[in-house]
Amino acid sequence: SVPEVLIGSGGAAALFDAAVESAQAQIDDANRRFTRAGVALADGRSKAWLERADSPFLDEIDAVARAAGRPGAWLLNCSYEWGCTSAVTPDPAGQGMRLLRTLDWPFHGLGRALMGARMTGAVGDWFNITWPGFAGVLTANCPGRFAVAFNQTPMFARRLGPIAFPMPLDWVLNRVAMGKRRALPPAHLLRQVCDEAGDYTEAKQRICETPLAAPCFVTLAGVEPGEGCVIERHETGAIVHEAPSAITNHWLTEGLTGHARTRDTHDRLGRMQDVMEQASDLDWVTAPILNSHTRLAAEMNPATGKSLVQGYEK
Repeated sequence: SVPEVLIGSGGAAALFDAAVESAQAQIDDANRRFTRAGVALADGRSKAWLERADSPFLDEIDAVARAAGRPGAWLLNCSYEWGCTSAVTPDPAGQGMRLLRTLDWPFHGLGRALMGARMTGAVGDWFNITWPGFAGVLTANCPGRFAVAFNQTPMFARRLGPIAFPMPLDWVLNRVAMGKRRALPPAHLLRQVCDEAGDYTEAKQRICETPLAAPCFVTLAGVEPGEGCVIERHETGAIVHEAPSAITNHWLTEGLTGHARTRDTHDRLGRMQDVMEQASDLDWVTAPILNSHTRLAAEMNPATGKSLVQGYEK
């Protein structure tokens, strides 16, 4: 079962305290995957970058880091390699709009550590589908306002004339470029939007116009018929695809490309487009949308407040 916890305005530190063992297990997995020395180095760099970016959630992550007692909390709050499949479409029962999404990531334990957190922001309560100690938002339902989900874009591909850079070098260069930016990480913008945006229109405007440290795809669903879109975000601009629409991990806009981060992105998009109108009770979570890296699936309707959530492991 996915536990539901009452966090209120406690933020990431309260999420950590609600599931300390799960939070420490995520750091253990990072140490096995990247070594303790690698995690410590990346943790320090992640902290320095978030401090330069002036994230509003520095105190929350610092409290998580102190509670963890070892490196890893800053790094895990800066992980943006998520692969996903998302769609926004009218509810087949005629009750507003729905957001469908899966999140794929090779880390083990994320399906078991998944939690539904009742959060409180400036404009009311909302439901965060998240993990212990994570300050940002990747999947959330804000009843009476909107639902939102984050997808990763392809990695920017650099070229020197006709010669393409190899993907590992592009990854390093892109990280260096992102580290120099002072804008918000996408997940922290979405947390602000869930806390502060009063309705779908305000959320859409803030997501489209706020400068970001990295590109992202955002799926947004409102409460009124037709309130829904997929937003392809660049660091300083946005391209909006109105509902019904779906997104995986490649650009929908013709001419935009990059290194593919996930497999079967085109097949997953085609499958989601086929099933999203009549999807019900997670019956759409089948291959290729479902794969060995899938860690969560969710259906969210902000008009009814319903959130149906399932965790997965390999």
